[in-house]
Amino acid sequence: MRKYFGTDGVRGTVNQEPMTADFALRLGRAAGYVLTRHLDHQPHILIGKDTRLSGYMLESALCAGLTSQGMNVLLVGPLPTPAVAYLTRSLRADAGVVLSASHNPAGDNGIKFFAADGAKLPDAIEHDIEVNLDQLPPLPEASRIGKAFRVDDARGRYVEFCKASLPRGLRFDGLKVVVDCANGAAYDVAPTLLAELGCKVEVMNAEPDGYNINLSCGSTHPQGMCEKVVETGADIGFALDGDADRLIACDAHGNLVDGDRVIAILAEHQMRHGTLSGGAVVTTLMSNMGLERYLAGIGLAMYRADVGDRYVLEMMREKGCNLGGEQSGHIILLNHNTTGDGLITAVQLLCAMLDQDKPLSDMACDMELFPQNLWNLELPANVDILSDKRAQSAVHEAEKALGKQGRINVRMSGTEPKLRIMVEAEDEAVMQQVGSQLLQQIEAYVHD
Repeated sequence: MRKYFGTDGVRGTVNQEPMTADFALRLGRAAGYVLTRHLDHQPHILIGKDTRLSGYMLESALCAGLTSQGMNVLLVGPLPTPAVAYLTRSLRADAGVVLSASHNPAGDNGIKFFAADGAKLPDAIEHDIEVNLDQLPPLPEASRIGKAFRVDDARGRYVEFCKASLPRGLRFDGLKVVVDCANGAAYDVAPTLLAELGCKVEVMNAEPDGYNINLSCGSTHPQGMCEKVVETGADIGFALDGDADRLIACDAHGNLVDGDRVIAILAEHQMRHGTLSGGAVVTTLMSNMGLERYLAGIGLAMYRADVGDRYVLEMMREKGCNLGGEQSGHIILLNHNTTGDGLITAVQLLCAMLDQDKPLSDMACDMELFPQNLWNLELPANVDILSDKRAQSAVHEAEKALGKQGRINVRMSGTEPKLRIMVEAEDEAVMQQVGSQLLQQIEAYVHD
């Protein structure tokens, strides 16, 4: 069991443990010690952040801890999480850090580490950091402390990286695109990228003030994006989250296209060009059964990993796949990046549309999704409802009620103190009835 690290780094409410300046300083010291221990050179670590006001505070504290432990720090400022993963590799850093709470509100923040290859830190290293958090390591002598540098061209480097994911010379002239930047880390790079590729861009929510990130906008609130697409006659809409590692799209009619359908479209596109590896894609336990059937119909297998893009990536590498992702819009295109990348996904969708000369509404349009709903139950602190035998029995009975006509997944959120109850069934009325009843039962046990 890890004390601080969840499935997506350390996350919490700002100025409450563990998301305080003091904790960030101590985390910097512990991480600096662990990451430098086996190196024969003075290491470099890259720090990026989203647009939350608390990013300044945490960046300064984390930087102080890392440099005090002997690491040189490269500061890139507000940039998408996938840009930090890419720049960590590109700049030959020994590790990377992003300060972001992704799709959470502005009052939250998080600290997530990348290894030198741009992938998430292995669990064993995160555990080692936690051990040294409880007993801080000794500080090196003054002559061995690190320096901090600003990287001025980081945004431009990332924009060029995204363009390089496309066939040389490809442009999207004539396409009208709406992009909702969620007042987050992609507020500048997303419109710049799309415009440089020839799109006519309608930009939404690209004026961050430190407080408005994800506020009724972005991938968790895509309705505004859908309405803007219809209103402006755009060909497609993209809604990013606060750190731009996930993407929800909509077609020209304002119909949402979630991560499952994006995976289907990109899988077909890669098959057409012979670039899909492993004869399969990797999704999670949350992906719709309709996607699984659709992929089987075009000769592809589908593997399910635990929820969390780190687990998707692990299974992709295990199975030899280069396409994977989550229904929520985290799509990993391993030929291009090591983490979910909303902008890479966006330009690859545009590429698929251009390649097939079809609107988004006509792509993977015969994929029939099962009715599915996700219920969220907020839990009091230190309540382990999944270990309650009554709750386990309720889940088992609900699964029996669905039989082979559906499925249930009950799990703790990796980023919030919430229980996620997902129910899926061929019949929507049955799905709603089973899910609502299960929610009521478990909620009663929580407050019993």
